[in-house]
Amino acid sequence: MSKADSTTLFSVAPNASNETLITNSYETFTSVSTLLLDLSEDLNGKHRDIALAIHQLSELGVLLTARLLDREVPCPG
Repeated sequence: MSKADSTTLFSVAPNASNETLITNSYETFTSVSTLLLDLSEDLNGKHRDIALAIHQLSELGVLLTARLLDREVPCPG
């Protein structure tokens, strides 16, 4: 790692396949959605509304990456 990269905490493997990137994106969005729903159960009022709004955005990410995954890696059959 060069000095310019010394502040990088996370990185994505440069040789990762499109399938790997799309699949991991989908799984990340799905996990975020689940965590937000769990969190929203413990919140009230404005904070709950914010958590649910973020959940809706993450669900949009799930739908978009699922569609991309279907296009790039169609299920056989």
